[in-house]
Amino acid sequence: MPADAVIDPGAIQQWANDLGIASFMQSPWGWPLVEVFHFIGLCLLFGVVGMFDLRMLGVARGVSLQRLHRLIPFGVSGFAVSVITGFLFVVTTPDQYLYNPALQTKLALMGVAGMNMVLFYVTAAPGVSDTGAEDLPPMRARLFAVVSLACWLGVIACGRVITAFRPPWHWCPWC
Repeated sequence: MPADAVIDPGAIQQWANDLGIASFMQSPWGWPLVEVFHFIGLCLLFGVVGMFDLRMLGVARGVSLQRLHRLIPFGVSGFAVSVITGFLFVVTTPDQYLYNPALQTKLALMGVAGMNMVLFYVTAAPGVSDTGAEDLPPMRARLFAVVSLACWLGVIACGRVITAFRPPWHWCPWC
């Protein structure tokens, strides 16, 4: 663990052990099952966000943005599943995750995506709701869509490379 560590991975891991999270995750089915649900959550999230953003950029004209907006609860559900399963990964092996630059970048991109969404709904969403099925939304909305797509693609990419950035002090009993 680095000397300037603010969060104690050992304390988090002990908490996960005390609650039985670690023993479940280290069982033969724990980690793979949680991975499956994490992937399903990402598919729901990115499927909805991706469709909505691509439509705002002009792909699939003819599809109403109002109709696509009805899918938002599925995207939110996917986000919730991904956060819960991601939390399970982190608390099970916090030494692999907490000081990992890929995870830190992933979390930063999620923060930017969240702020982008809030700003979209505060500033550009009213103009989008008036957009016809064949029309392009206003330029401001399209810029929000580009930022959103870039952030979520970055989140997925960072998630895939987390294991490539294992800290040097990492020790894994099953590796």
